[in-house]
Amino acid sequence: MSEALDQARMEALIGELRKIPPFADQPQADLEWFVAQTEERRVEVGGVIVKEGSPADTMLVILEGEFRARRENGPQDGPVFTAHAGDVTGVLPFSRMKTVSVTGRAVMPVRALTFPAAKFPELFQRMPELSQRLVGLLTDRVRNVTREEQQREKLAALGKLSAGLAHELNNPSAAARRSAASLRDCLERLRVAGRSSRLGPEDCGLLAQREEEIRAALKPAENKDEFARVEREEAIQSWLEGRGVADAWKLAPLLADANLTDAQLERFAGAAGTSLGPELTRFATLLEMERIAAELDHSTARISDLIKAIKEYSYMDQAPLQEVDIKNSLETTLIIMHHKLKRGIVVIREFAPDLPKVMAYGSELNQVWTNLIDNAADAMKEKGKLLVRAVRENEYVLVEIADDGPGIPPEVQSRIFEPFFTTGSRCEFPFKRRCDSPGDQHGRKLYSSRCDQERKAKNQGLRRMSEDGRQLGASPPVFELRPCRLLRLLQEQARHKAFSCHEASHCPVAGARRKLDVVLCR
Repeated sequence: MSEALDQARMEALIGELRKIPPFADQPQADLEWFVAQTEERRVEVGGVIVKEGSPADTMLVILEGEFRARRENGPQDGPVFTAHAGDVTGVLPFSRMKTVSVTGRAVMPVRALTFPAAKFPELFQRMPELSQRLVGLLTDRVRNVTREEQQREKLAALGKLSAGLAHELNNPSAAARRSAASLRDCLERLRVAGRSSRLGPEDCGLLAQREEEIRAALKPAENKDEFARVEREEAIQSWLEGRGVADAWKLAPLLADANLTDAQLERFAGAAGTSLGPELTRFATLLEMERIAAELDHSTARISDLIKAIKEYSYMDQAPLQEVDIKNSLETTLIIMHHKLKRGIVVIREFAPDLPKVMAYGSELNQVWTNLIDNAADAMKEKGKLLVRAVRENEYVLVEIADDGPGIPPEVQSRIFEPFFTTGSRCEFPFKRRCDSPGDQHGRKLYSSRCDQERKAKNQGLRRMSEDGRQLGASPPVFELRPCRLLRLLQEQARHKAFSCHEASHCPVAGARRKLDVVLCR
């Protein structure tokens, strides 16, 4: 702002600043200095106030209006940030932002003061209290962005999981609906056959006896060859036509599916007499109804199993922290992820019989398994072998999830914890982190989670090892991290080594100086 700024204009701007909480109680002289370093900027509706990719070198104090910012080169459903009158945004003290990551456009006429970041050192000396408040705003902004990012990740994961479950539920539900429609057709055929039958009471008794004998002797068809089945169907159709049965072409497939022999058909014909057509229709329809009932039972059982798995997976109506059956937790996750594994992945289960229950946050554990299995399926391109192993190891339960995918190349292993670094394609799902390079010679990856049984509030951790037990990577410092933060790490970085313990001061891993990526303490 020009030094020739008239005093009235200066007082007006200071008055507007005092309406903004961080500036409200600042000394008059300090505010005069602050205003003197700024430039007033006006942007009309639709105008750009900050542009993606431009240098991040100014702090904005919004006096009037409102603007919304988003990544124009990112996904269309990306986050939208809104700044209103009274907000302080842009580059804040101690921010490490070098370039603007979003484009902000005015949705109302905006009037703002721009303060150059180059003046921050002088700001710290002249207005230390304001500097502390601005740092607090930065902390709040980081916290809010992190919270929104976590919510987006959860919604994205939920959407993906829901899509898979919808696919899994669609098949059995469609089968059940088809079976119900077939049952209606069967009931109509039974009514027609009942009206057409001319058997007396004695003949009905003999026929019922023959039906029971045939039912008792029926066996599933051993020959699954389709050509053999077609030949049998044609033979039965010829037999029916030779006896004057109407609609023989409709009955033949039903009798062929029931695997009736020539001898059984002859005995039935002897008992049915002149009512062979209607009675054979009735009997074949009853056999078909039994088959349909079995299909209904199978499809509805599948739906019931999926719903049960969803309840167990989400720990619906249960306490967050409880004793968790690790084997059941892994099996439930495999059921939920069946849509991702069924195409070409062979799941190898190795569960020790003496697995104890552990105190843990079950739903968070299930999300860990889900992320690992999902990443493993992507790494194998949905074709390969997936090992899911759980054993007891002293006072721990050791869980290993291994895939035979390509792994992470050695030249990028040191970068896997960099923000936004990915070994996957940029056009893939943004939370997937996997490696498509064939250059990794480390073989299968093993991921393990240890759950302490001795403590009441036990946590979960992950550690990555090579197939021969060698631990890979460097030894970063210990972080205080909750399991929910672990989930975020898992979504951002696909391959980890980590351990969890109750508190950092009593952490056995830290004391043993094991080479782990993350030590989780709470």
